Amino acid sequence: MALALRPSMPLGHTDLVVVLPDQFSFHHQEAATMERPSLTLSTDSSHHHAAVPAGAEATDLPYRQLEETANFEEFTQETANGQILKSVKSNVTGKIEDYKLVTFTVGDPENPKNWSKPYKWYCTMVVSFTCFVVAFSSSVITSDLKGVMDEFDVSEEVALLTITLFVIGFGVASELVGRKPVYVSTMFLAVIFIIPCAVAKNTGTLLVCRLIDGIAFSAPMTLVGGTLADLWRSEERGVPMATFSAAPFLGPAIGPLIGGFLSDAAGWRWLYWIQLILAGVVFLLVTFTLPETYTPTLLARRAKKLQKEKNDTSYVTEADLDSRPMGEKLRIFMIRPFQLLFMEPIVFFLSIYMSILYGLLYMFFIAYPIVYEEGKGYTSGITGLMFIPLAIGVVASAFFAPAVNKHYLTLVAKHNGKPPAETRLIPMMISCWLVPIGIFIFAWTSYPNIHWFGPAIGGLPVGFGFIFLYNSCNNYLVDTYQHQAASALAAKTFLRSIWGASSVLFTTQMYSRLGNQWASSLIAFIALACCAIPFVFYYKGEAIRRHSKYAFVEDEENSSEKK
Repeated sequence: MALALRPSMPLGHTDLVVVLPDQFSFHHQEAATMERPSLTLSTDSSHHHAAVPAGAEATDLPYRQLEETANFEEFTQETANGQILKSVKSNVTGKIEDYKLVTFTVGDPENPKNWSKPYKWYCTMVVSFTCFVVAFSSSVITSDLKGVMDEFDVSEEVALLTITLFVIGFGVASELVGRKPVYVSTMFLAVIFIIPCAVAKNTGTLLVCRLIDGIAFSAPMTLVGGTLADLWRSEERGVPMATFSAAPFLGPAIGPLIGGFLSDAAGWRWLYWIQLILAGVVFLLVTFTLPETYTPTLLARRAKKLQKEKNDTSYVTEADLDSRPMGEKLRIFMIRPFQLLFMEPIVFFLSIYMSILYGLLYMFFIAYPIVYEEGKGYTSGITGLMFIPLAIGVVASAFFAPAVNKHYLTLVAKHNGKPPAETRLIPMMISCWLVPIGIFIFAWTSYPNIHWFGPAIGGLPVGFGFIFLYNSCNNYLVDTYQHQAASALAAKTFLRSIWGASSVLFTTQMYSRLGNQWASSLIAFIALACCAIPFVFYYKGEAIRRHSKYAFVEDEENSSEKK
């Protein structure tokens, strides 16, 4: 591989031209039929047409950790000899020195993408179950808020804070990086702080420990997508991602169902003991059965091993060559999600949309008891059964995931492997109507004298629509902000968590003042208005991306030819 530094205008702008060797192996392509490709990586931070290699797994890339000249192929490609040569200026000597970027070899058994499918599916189910437990823990306590109110003599608003503070915690650590060490440490912290909740003698203990639990549980909720990207190649990821996407919605639907009967039989404290049992199981699974899957971490271990075995310090990873001070890395790490949220229309409006949907889910936890317990006189256990259609809708959507993925692969082939990011919005454009339809059904069948089946069945299209909307949004953000994907998803998660946490605080007052029918209808009208968002971005998204500072826009020709 040859490297050359080529100065270009304006002054201070330098291009790093990388010519890859013939034996370089690309995923999904025949290396023998390829010419020696070149790749230009711009060191100008204002240039937003980032050169991400074809076939790169965008969510694998630690973009916030690396400089603009980083060779991303180290993390996304396999090479014949397990290394890529690179010449850079040493921070120590100030001279140009040769380094060997450590990569996976072709068919490397240590590359998570090359593991057997049964093992990859086992890892997928473990992390998806982790997400289910987190979501379950956020909703199961809604089954007996009255028990907390009575024992501690507090208002409903204070009792609702046990939900609010937990969900707010999801947004605090949304930019955590890493895999297994973060899973293990945060799950251990979550398990420890569930215990004080179960034995709490006052509301202060309960609220503080719920907030800490929410922060600890944020790691699984934000890392699972990256774990799946580690394990599965793009064309394989549709069904595993659908499985994961169902977990955050299935957990809240099952939580009130189990919690209702449990609280009726054993009291509100057992709503926390059941969380402890499930979280304990997850902790054991991730600690003793879940391997490390994060490519930069695996390659860093290999580089250190090679340095020791060969007594050669030139074996490195791109992270080792990052010369930026820690303060600059942390600044980008913390600020970039907010820059995307408030400066990028695509991130802002999709985050608003997902926040409304997330808030709707948590508003249901308050609305269902109002309709069924207050309106029809049902117990908490029977009210929990009314969430079954919502859960069925979530599960049913997962069965359609292979068909959606097959359609997307057809579009990939149609566009020669590079479909526009807006193709990800097609499922969203179809399914967005299901949510307001379901809420309208719930709204106008919620009269006390109408059969219980009416409002319950409204949850079916809502649950079905949730998953397709959630999947499409995530995929569109990743494809649109390839080199900033993690920050874009973190921005969405932060706003979604804040809104979801806040919505439960005013739901009771809204239903009290507007009545069951019009309160639910108001939510439905808002969801209906949001249906315009995917259509606007489907037709105008490409133009918005081309004028964006951060969005990835594929150059029509090789960037080195355009300079």
